Amino acid sequence: MSELTPNQGSGDRTARTVDINSDMGESFGAWTMGADADLLPHITSANVACGFHAGDPRVMAATVAEAVRLHVRVGAHPGFSDLVGFGRRNLALTPHEARTDVLYQIGALQAFCRRAGTTLQHVKPHGQLNNLAMTDRTLADAIVAGIADFDPTLLLIAYGGELARAAEAAGLVVAYEAYADRAYNPDGTLLSRRVDGSVITDAAHIGERALRMVEDGKVAAHDGTVIDVRVDTLCIHGDTPGAPALANHLHAVLERSGVRVRSLRPDGRP
Repeated sequence: MSELTPNQGSGDRTARTVDINSDMGESFGAWTMGADADLLPHITSANVACGFHAGDPRVMAATVAEAVRLHVRVGAHPGFSDLVGFGRRNLALTPHEARTDVLYQIGALQAFCRRAGTTLQHVKPHGQLNNLAMTDRTLADAIVAGIADFDPTLLLIAYGGELARAAEAAGLVVAYEAYADRAYNPDGTLLSRRVDGSVITDAAHIGERALRMVEDGKVAAHDGTVIDVRVDTLCIHGDTPGAPALANHLHAVLERSGVRVRSLRPDGRP
Protein backbone atom coordinates (compact mmCIF):
# COMPACT_ATOMS: atom_id res chain seq x y z
CA MET A 1 0.00 0.00 0.00
CA SER A 2 1.27 3.49 -0.82
CA GLU A 3 2.42 5.61 2.08
CA LEU A 4 2.74 9.33 2.59
CA THR A 5 5.92 11.16 1.76
CA PRO A 6 8.72 11.04 4.39
CA ASN A 7 7.97 12.61 7.80
CA GLN A 8 4.22 12.65 7.14
CA GLY A 9 1.66 10.57 8.97
CA SER A 10 4.21 9.37 11.53
CA GLY A 11 3.51 11.85 14.29
CA ASP A 12 7.11 13.08 13.92
CA ARG A 13 7.09 16.60 15.36
CA THR A 14 10.25 17.51 13.44
CA ALA A 15 8.53 17.10 10.06
CA ARG A 16 9.45 19.94 7.71
CA THR A 17 7.00 19.20 4.91
CA VAL A 18 3.29 20.00 4.90
CA ASP A 19 0.38 20.16 2.47
CA ILE A 20 -2.16 23.01 2.31
CA ASN A 21 -5.67 21.94 1.36
CA SER A 22 -8.85 23.87 0.73
CA ASP A 23 -12.46 23.13 -0.15
CA MET A 24 -13.23 23.97 -3.77
CA GLY A 25 -16.00 23.87 -6.35
CA GLU A 26 -18.76 24.78 -3.92
CA SER A 27 -20.66 27.03 -6.31
CA PHE A 28 -23.66 25.64 -8.20
CA GLY A 29 -26.08 26.99 -10.77
CA ALA A 30 -26.32 30.77 -10.41
CA TRP A 31 -24.97 30.68 -6.83
CA THR A 32 -21.30 31.44 -6.20
CA MET A 33 -19.29 30.35 -3.17
CA GLY A 34 -15.67 31.28 -2.52
CA ALA A 35 -12.95 32.64 -4.77
CA ASP A 36 -11.47 29.43 -6.17
CA ALA A 37 -9.48 31.00 -8.99
CA ASP A 38 -7.65 33.27 -6.54
CA LEU A 39 -7.20 30.56 -3.90
CA LEU A 40 -5.92 27.67 -6.04
CA PRO A 41 -2.43 29.14 -6.71
CA HIS A 42 -1.69 29.16 -2.96
CA ILE A 43 -2.64 25.57 -2.06
CA THR A 44 -1.34 22.12 -2.95
CA SER A 45 -4.46 19.93 -2.58
CA ALA A 46 -8.04 20.76 -3.57
CA ASN A 47 -11.08 19.10 -1.98
CA VAL A 48 -13.71 19.31 -4.70
CA ALA A 49 -17.40 19.27 -3.80
CA CYS A 50 -19.26 16.44 -5.51
CA GLY A 51 -22.79 17.83 -5.90
CA PHE A 52 -24.42 16.78 -2.63
CA HIS A 53 -23.69 19.66 -0.23
CA ALA A 54 -22.55 21.96 -3.05
CA GLY A 55 -21.19 21.93 -6.58
CA ASP A 56 -22.63 20.80 -9.90
CA PRO A 57 -21.23 19.04 -12.98
CA ARG A 58 -20.10 22.25 -14.69
CA VAL A 59 -18.39 23.53 -11.57
CA MET A 60 -16.76 20.15 -10.91
CA ALA A 61 -15.38 20.03 -14.46
CA ALA A 62 -14.00 23.57 -14.32
CA THR A 63 -12.49 23.16 -10.85
CA VAL A 64 -10.68 19.94 -11.71
CA ALA A 65 -9.36 21.40 -14.97
CA GLU A 66 -8.00 24.50 -13.24
CA ALA A 67 -6.42 22.44 -10.47
CA VAL A 68 -4.66 20.31 -13.06
CA ARG A 69 -3.43 23.42 -14.87
CA LEU A 70 -1.90 24.73 -11.63
CA HIS A 71 -0.47 21.33 -10.59
CA VAL A 72 -2.74 21.11 -7.55
CA ARG A 73 -3.71 17.57 -6.53
CA VAL A 74 -7.43 16.75 -6.51
CA GLY A 75 -9.48 14.99 -3.86
CA ALA A 76 -13.17 14.24 -3.40
CA HIS A 77 -15.13 16.23 -0.81
CA PRO A 78 -18.29 14.17 -0.22
CA GLY A 79 -20.94 15.51 2.12
CA PHE A 80 -24.50 15.12 3.24
CA SER A 81 -27.18 15.61 0.58
CA ASP A 82 -28.03 19.04 1.98
CA LEU A 83 -27.77 21.96 -0.45
CA VAL A 84 -29.93 24.20 1.71
CA GLY A 85 -27.82 23.65 4.82
CA PHE A 86 -24.50 23.46 2.92
CA GLY A 87 -23.91 20.04 4.46
CA ARG A 88 -23.57 21.54 7.93
CA ARG A 89 -26.76 20.11 9.40
CA ASN A 90 -27.04 16.74 11.11
CA LEU A 91 -28.67 14.09 8.93
CA ALA A 92 -29.52 10.61 10.17
CA LEU A 93 -28.19 8.17 7.57
CA THR A 94 -28.11 4.42 7.78
CA PRO A 95 -24.63 2.90 7.34
CA HIS A 96 -25.68 1.66 3.89
CA GLU A 97 -26.83 5.14 2.89
CA ALA A 98 -23.62 6.75 4.11
CA ARG A 99 -21.45 4.16 2.37
CA THR A 100 -23.21 4.40 -0.98
CA ASP A 101 -23.50 8.21 -0.84
CA VAL A 102 -19.74 8.47 -0.37
CA LEU A 103 -19.06 5.95 -3.14
CA TYR A 104 -21.43 7.78 -5.51
CA GLN A 105 -19.77 11.13 -4.95
CA ILE A 106 -16.22 9.83 -5.36
CA GLY A 107 -17.23 8.13 -8.60
CA ALA A 108 -18.80 11.32 -9.94
CA LEU A 109 -15.65 13.34 -9.34
CA GLN A 110 -13.39 10.63 -10.77
CA ALA A 111 -15.20 11.01 -14.10
CA PHE A 112 -14.05 14.61 -14.32
CA CYS A 113 -10.54 13.70 -13.16
CA ARG A 114 -10.32 11.13 -15.94
CA ARG A 115 -11.52 13.69 -18.45
CA ALA A 116 -8.83 16.15 -17.26
CA GLY A 117 -6.07 13.54 -17.32
CA THR A 118 -5.48 13.31 -13.60
CA THR A 119 -6.19 10.90 -10.74
CA LEU A 120 -7.72 11.35 -7.33
CA GLN A 121 -5.24 11.79 -4.51
CA HIS A 122 -7.55 11.73 -1.49
CA VAL A 123 -10.99 11.89 0.06
CA LYS A 124 -11.95 14.42 2.72
CA PRO A 125 -15.50 14.24 4.11
CA HIS A 126 -17.25 17.60 4.33
CA GLY A 127 -18.96 19.45 7.17
CA GLN A 128 -21.17 17.49 9.50
CA LEU A 129 -20.46 14.21 7.74
CA ASN A 130 -16.86 14.74 8.81
CA ASN A 131 -17.61 16.13 12.27
CA LEU A 132 -20.08 13.40 13.25
CA ALA A 133 -17.65 10.70 12.12
CA MET A 134 -15.16 11.99 14.70
CA THR A 135 -17.24 10.38 17.46
CA ASP A 136 -19.62 7.98 15.64
CA ARG A 137 -17.72 4.79 14.80
CA THR A 138 -20.63 3.31 12.83
CA LEU A 139 -20.71 6.34 10.53
CA ALA A 140 -16.92 6.39 10.34
CA ASP A 141 -16.84 2.73 9.27
CA ALA A 142 -19.45 3.43 6.60
CA ILE A 143 -17.48 6.35 5.16
CA VAL A 144 -14.30 4.28 5.11
CA ALA A 145 -16.14 1.39 3.44
CA GLY A 146 -17.36 3.71 0.69
CA ILE A 147 -13.82 4.91 0.04
CA ALA A 148 -12.42 1.37 0.06
CA ASP A 149 -15.18 0.23 -2.32
CA PHE A 150 -13.85 2.71 -4.85
CA ASP A 151 -10.10 2.56 -4.24
CA PRO A 152 -8.40 1.57 -0.97
CA THR A 153 -5.17 3.34 -2.02
CA LEU A 154 -6.82 6.76 -1.77
CA LEU A 155 -5.63 8.86 1.16
CA LEU A 156 -8.22 9.81 3.75
CA ILE A 157 -7.83 13.31 5.16
CA ALA A 158 -9.10 13.29 8.74
CA TYR A 159 -8.43 15.27 11.88
CA GLY A 160 -8.48 12.27 14.20
CA GLY A 161 -11.15 10.53 16.25
CA GLU A 162 -13.14 7.52 15.13
CA LEU A 163 -12.80 8.40 11.45
CA ALA A 164 -9.02 8.11 11.57
CA ARG A 165 -9.18 4.96 13.70
CA ALA A 166 -11.69 3.33 11.34
CA ALA A 167 -9.53 4.15 8.33
CA GLU A 168 -6.36 2.78 9.88
CA ALA A 169 -8.18 -0.37 11.01
CA ALA A 170 -9.29 -0.90 7.40
CA GLY A 171 -5.78 -0.40 6.04
CA LEU A 172 -6.27 3.07 4.53
CA VAL A 173 -3.51 5.66 4.81
CA VAL A 174 -4.61 8.66 6.88
CA ALA A 175 -3.32 12.16 6.20
CA TYR A 176 -3.84 13.98 9.48
CA GLU A 177 -5.35 17.42 9.13
CA ALA A 178 -5.13 20.53 11.27
CA TYR A 179 -7.32 23.58 10.76
CA ALA A 180 -5.48 26.86 10.36
CA ASP A 181 -8.67 28.94 10.27
CA ARG A 182 -10.90 27.14 12.79
CA ALA A 183 -10.92 27.14 16.59
CA TYR A 184 -10.75 23.89 18.55
CA ASN A 185 -12.50 22.54 21.61
CA PRO A 186 -10.28 21.08 24.36
CA ASP A 187 -11.16 17.54 23.21
CA GLY A 188 -9.75 18.18 19.73
CA THR A 189 -13.09 18.62 17.97
CA LEU A 190 -13.91 21.85 16.15
CA LEU A 191 -15.70 24.67 17.94
CA SER A 192 -19.22 25.11 16.60
CA ARG A 193 -19.55 27.76 13.92
CA ARG A 194 -22.40 29.20 15.99
CA VAL A 195 -19.85 30.37 18.58
CA ASP A 196 -18.10 33.71 18.16
CA GLY A 197 -14.45 33.21 17.28
CA SER A 198 -14.95 29.77 15.74
CA VAL A 199 -13.67 31.00 12.36
CA ILE A 200 -10.27 32.71 12.44
CA THR A 201 -9.64 35.42 9.85
CA ASP A 202 -6.56 37.20 11.21
CA ALA A 203 -3.66 36.32 8.91
CA ALA A 204 -0.95 36.81 11.53
CA HIS A 205 -2.75 34.60 14.02
CA ILE A 206 -3.32 31.90 11.40
CA GLY A 207 0.34 31.92 10.45
CA GLU A 208 1.56 31.73 14.05
CA ARG A 209 -0.76 28.92 15.12
CA ALA A 210 -0.17 26.92 11.93
CA LEU A 211 3.58 27.11 12.37
CA ARG A 212 3.25 25.91 15.95
CA MET A 213 1.08 23.04 14.77
CA VAL A 214 3.64 21.94 12.19
CA GLU A 215 6.77 22.45 14.27
CA ASP A 216 5.54 21.49 17.76
CA GLY A 217 2.37 19.47 17.16
CA LYS A 218 0.46 21.82 19.49
CA VAL A 219 -2.44 24.25 19.24
CA ALA A 220 -4.30 26.32 21.80
CA ALA A 221 -7.99 25.45 22.05
CA HIS A 222 -10.68 28.12 22.35
CA ASP A 223 -10.41 28.11 26.16
CA GLY A 224 -6.62 28.29 26.15
CA THR A 225 -5.99 24.59 26.73
CA VAL A 226 -3.00 23.40 24.73
CA ILE A 227 -3.76 20.21 22.83
CA ASP A 228 -1.77 17.86 20.62
CA VAL A 229 -2.35 17.74 16.87
CA ARG A 230 -0.87 15.62 14.10
CA VAL A 231 -0.28 17.54 10.91
CA ASP A 232 0.22 16.24 7.40
CA THR A 233 -2.02 18.88 5.86
CA LEU A 234 -3.32 22.30 6.89
CA CYS A 235 -6.79 23.48 5.88
CA ILE A 236 -7.92 26.94 4.86
CA HIS A 237 -11.67 26.80 4.16
CA GLY A 238 -12.67 28.19 0.79
CA ASP A 239 -15.59 30.09 2.32
CA THR A 240 -13.53 31.75 5.06
CA PRO A 241 -13.55 35.52 4.40
CA GLY A 242 -10.35 36.51 2.61
CA ALA A 243 -9.32 32.88 2.06
CA PRO A 244 -6.94 33.55 -0.90
CA ALA A 245 -4.94 36.15 1.04
CA LEU A 246 -4.93 33.94 4.14
CA ALA A 247 -3.63 30.95 2.18
CA ASN A 248 -0.98 33.11 0.51
CA HIS A 249 0.19 34.40 3.90
CA LEU A 250 0.18 30.91 5.40
CA HIS A 251 2.22 29.52 2.52
CA ALA A 252 4.75 32.34 2.83
CA VAL A 253 5.10 31.98 6.62
CA LEU A 254 5.76 28.26 6.33
CA GLU A 255 8.31 28.60 3.54
CA ARG A 256 10.17 31.41 5.36
CA SER A 257 10.41 29.15 8.40
CA GLY A 258 11.94 26.32 6.41
CA VAL A 259 8.80 24.24 6.05
CA ARG A 260 8.41 22.91 2.52
CA VAL A 261 4.84 23.18 1.22
CA ARG A 262 3.88 20.41 -1.20
CA SER A 263 1.02 18.04 -1.89
CA LEU A 264 0.62 14.79 0.02
CA ARG A 265 1.62 12.75 -3.03
CA PRO A 266 3.53 15.25 -5.14
CA ASP A 267 4.71 12.78 -7.74
CA GLY A 268 1.15 11.94 -8.75
CA ARG A 269 1.40 8.28 -7.77
CA PRO A 270 -1.72 6.50 -6.48
